[in-house]
Amino acid sequence: MYACQRTHSLLLTQPIHSLPSSSFLLLRFSSMLPRLTHKLKLLHLHSLPPPSSFLLRRRHYPPQFSKFPYYPSSSAPFLPLKLPMASSSSSLSHSQHKHSNRLASEQSPYLLQHAHNPVDWYPWGEEAFAEARRRDVPIFLSIGYSTCHWCHVMEVESFEDEGVAKLLNDGFVSIKVDREERPDVDKVYMTYVQALYGGGGWPLSVFLSPDLKPLMGGTYFPPEDKYGRPGFKTILRKVKEAWDSKKDLLVKSGAAAIEQLSEALSASSVSDKLSDGVPDDALRLCAEQLSETYDSKFGGFGSAPKFPRPVETNLMLYHSKKLDDTGKLDGANANREMVFFTLKSMAKGGIHDHIGGGFHRYSVDECWHVPHFEKMLYDQGQIANVYLDAFSITKDTFYSCVARDILDYLRRDMIGPDGEIFSAEDADSAETEGATRKKEGAFYIWSRKEVEDILGEHADIFIEHYYIKQSGNCDLSSMSDPHDEFKGKNVLIEREESKDPSEIASKYSMSIETYKDILGECRRKLFEVRSRRARPHLDDKVIVSWNGLVISSLARASKILLGEAEGTKFYFPVVGTEPKEYMQIAEKAALFIKKQLHNAETQRLNHSFRNSPSKAPGFLDDYAFLISGLLDLYEFGGGINWLQWAIELQGTQDALFLDGDGGGYFNNTGEDTSVLLRVKEDHDGAEPSGNSVSAINLIRLASMLAESKAEHYKRNAEHLLAVFEKRLKALPMAVPLMCCAADMLRVPSRKQVVVVGERNSEEFERMLAAAHASYDPNKTVLHIDPNNKEEMEFWEQNNSNIALMAKNNHAANKVVALVCQNFTCSPPVTDQSSLDALLSKKSSSSST
Repeated sequence: MYACQRTHSLLLTQPIHSLPSSSFLLLRFSSMLPRLTHKLKLLHLHSLPPPSSFLLRRRHYPPQFSKFPYYPSSSAPFLPLKLPMASSSSSLSHSQHKHSNRLASEQSPYLLQHAHNPVDWYPWGEEAFAEARRRDVPIFLSIGYSTCHWCHVMEVESFEDEGVAKLLNDGFVSIKVDREERPDVDKVYMTYVQALYGGGGWPLSVFLSPDLKPLMGGTYFPPEDKYGRPGFKTILRKVKEAWDSKKDLLVKSGAAAIEQLSEALSASSVSDKLSDGVPDDALRLCAEQLSETYDSKFGGFGSAPKFPRPVETNLMLYHSKKLDDTGKLDGANANREMVFFTLKSMAKGGIHDHIGGGFHRYSVDECWHVPHFEKMLYDQGQIANVYLDAFSITKDTFYSCVARDILDYLRRDMIGPDGEIFSAEDADSAETEGATRKKEGAFYIWSRKEVEDILGEHADIFIEHYYIKQSGNCDLSSMSDPHDEFKGKNVLIEREESKDPSEIASKYSMSIETYKDILGECRRKLFEVRSRRARPHLDDKVIVSWNGLVISSLARASKILLGEAEGTKFYFPVVGTEPKEYMQIAEKAALFIKKQLHNAETQRLNHSFRNSPSKAPGFLDDYAFLISGLLDLYEFGGGINWLQWAIELQGTQDALFLDGDGGGYFNNTGEDTSVLLRVKEDHDGAEPSGNSVSAINLIRLASMLAESKAEHYKRNAEHLLAVFEKRLKALPMAVPLMCCAADMLRVPSRKQVVVVGERNSEEFERMLAAAHASYDPNKTVLHIDPNNKEEMEFWEQNNSNIALMAKNNHAANKVVALVCQNFTCSPPVTDQSSLDALLSKKSSSSST
């Protein structure tokens, strides 16, 4: 999910703010540290020098999830990799490989990449556990994902090494886990490593007892001892020695660690409501804390490396809307300007793929220039939604075009034949077709000569616009390329300090329209050349939760983009898709999940799909993110069937994950006895937490349905938020989306827009677009066709007031809209401008 960990093993130096989940675990586990660190002494690794470590000297940084000011420096070169292209698509048969192991029968691209290591890998499961018990040896658990750079490095350095393989095969049972396929397993051992050492990431390397209790762990280990720190071979020998001589003490310590983690993570609340004042204080304090970390020069919150954490912009826009509604215009404008400048800086920076569309994982420097080139699906869905929000507020097509850029990239490169949406593209690729050596960013970077040869007469314009230099342009920050890995190469960027495009156009005696046309055509030419390069590995696994995030952005785009001015011109890589086509793509993705990953009898989800459904069941995030996407599918014009499925899934989620007594949702069902912890996630990081999204889903459902159903959803949301009251008070910056949810719950009455008319008419589409044209996160849009028997029956059963409104306002050849709030509805309107006027009135829904 997140970018690979770049920190070297046992003693990690990451600040606690970088932890990816269960916010700031060190604060929770401080009492555990003296007992847990005793294991370091058992392994004779307690006297390691301060971690000035191997990987902290590299250009690559650890995963960052909340962007606080301190990060490790970089002082060692990046490793080019000698790697196979994707093992999962290799044409070689097993007999043509020197080694094959049990991973060859798996579906995960990550596991398949390791199927021909000399290490005798097992997948996670009883066969491996039984073998460890039979041999009475510890388990070595390695967790990563297919597009993780340092996972690849550790494979090449260690897992393909015959000497390392012998140590592992002789002394351990080795298990490989794809953390995207089994996030529940990853959560247990990542939580352990974070609690013990203060940081974590991937590859995650943990030693377990045969009964799966953690003994010792870390992240990446180089094969040999370096910088006074033990290498992987040394660690393997010492763990084996400790197991042989002090097994009972290690096992007891591991059992105690799990017990202590379970206690620390058992969040619950006797109270079923938040205390008065908490939502308002948490929202305000989170906005203030984010403002204090704002980078006014380059945009973004925090310093390098910079991650696009969309939940931060969600909160700032939500808070600005609240300030607007309460007359605090200066504060509202200040919040919005921070967001808009950040979004413009990201879109102009190298973190944005100017040639092919979409966004890379993060920027290693403060100016959004040189990225880690991996592309993750969860980023694309969330970032597209933020740009759609910015367009809703400003009506500036700069933002709508960036949203289109992302969605068009997904449509072109990341969607399968049946509508399924793939997970990720790797950062690394071969520099030339057929080469065995892969390099970070090879697919995306350019020399000046390449640009000149490809673009000919227009090269000078393009070179000036995108800051292309003969020596390479990765020189804007000391953090961009400290070891000249990209010497002579250019990462395209539109610099804020550069001349305005109209000035450059004037310099070349052309109109700004002609200038934009030329730039678009230049990008198209470079795209065509780039398409002939060796592509990065595609992880074609389909993950329900991440599909849910993208379904949301696609559905929202289908109506919000109808607000673009008529005649808006688009430039490559934006293709000018008709907005309604985005709805079709969203519905096809949802249908794929329903067909392939949903059991109609049990009403349960599977977590992922590749050739067939994975063995892993759906997790909390799968249900929560998919329900959110389905609610958007319905609200933005999809059929009532999507709302019905969302309600069904919410019932299943409650049955599987809800803590009925203590409140909130666990991350897994607790049915798999090999998963030793059930965690209630709260941290809104690169992805929002399942509990934050669930709280908002419950609030939205409560606003759609009536009476007992609505009260049930509202009670669960209230109890959920009460569980995390301490977090909202003490560390709101860790839970920005939950801060929004807490405020939403306090709104006395959400605004409801009810659109009544014939669904297939153009006027119905336009009225729905008008209903969604303005930014208002405390608004619910319902639509109903009185001629549709299924819809009328649904509303009669679930909210008879909506059915009655449809009957009373049904007019032939007319579409009617009503705006309702505080148990009062406006007179019906029949044109978009009247609806716009109603919705532009200052909201009375904001809590004060």
